Amino acid sequence: MKVAGKVIVVTGGGSGMGRELVLQLLKRGARVITVDINATSLAETVTIAAAGERLATFLLNIADRPAVEAFATQAIAQFGHVDGVINNAGIIQPFVRLQDLEWSAIEKVMAVNWLGTLSMTKAFLPHLLARPEAHVMNISSMGGFLPVPGQSIYGASKAAVKLMTEGLHAELQGTNVHVTVVFPGAIATNISTNSGVTIDLPAGSAAKTSSIKTTPADKAATIMIDGMENNAFRILVGPDAKLMDAAYRLNPQRAVAFITRQMKELLK
Repeated sequence: MKVAGKVIVVTGGGSGMGRELVLQLLKRGARVITVDINATSLAETVTIAAAGERLATFLLNIADRPAVEAFATQAIAQFGHVDGVINNAGIIQPFVRLQDLEWSAIEKVMAVNWLGTLSMTKAFLPHLLARPEAHVMNISSMGGFLPVPGQSIYGASKAAVKLMTEGLHAELQGTNVHVTVVFPGAIATNISTNSGVTIDLPAGSAAKTSSIKTTPADKAATIMIDGMENNAFRILVGPDAKLMDAAYRLNPQRAVAFITRQMKELLK
């Protein structure tokens, strides 16, 4: 679905990859409705975009299903219609083993990453099915197909997004709604801060960890929007995601052993 002239909803548009998605959609001629839980960061996006009435923002906690349903009604009413939804908002968990992870953190991650994406998808889907052409893009993660120690619940939430999105793609075959699932690798964003997660590294390990290559958020957004415009079924973002996707298919046990070695300094 070409985005020029379309109305696209983006969650998590206040910073990082979400903000880049908003900015690039606007540059390509779309009108954008974006939501975030942080009013200050949303205001910053508005200032940077300088898009006038082509950009609307709403303060929204996507983990609040009634609020999501009310937002969908309001967004459609304000712009007249919506042609696409990009479910980008997400958080990580503290880097601890499952046995040490508090239930409050487990419930928060699942509520935002999984149920938030599901609520947004269901809230807009009836309207999207009535459009001449529409698109749902859900952001999973490399951690949605490759287990990462210290992020087991985050991975579970993103695996749920993966399978739900792929199932939705299958269910909507032959309709006017395209469905895409995205698997970003390491992206240069402030997701740890936004998730309220502090990463404590042992002394002397920071240099090694900082050498991990990340994909810039603007490049990631370009890859994703290009994929939307090409109606891609599946998008891998970053060389790490592509490498580990191939490695996991070839030998899952060796791939898990590799990622475990890479993450050992982060795991408390």
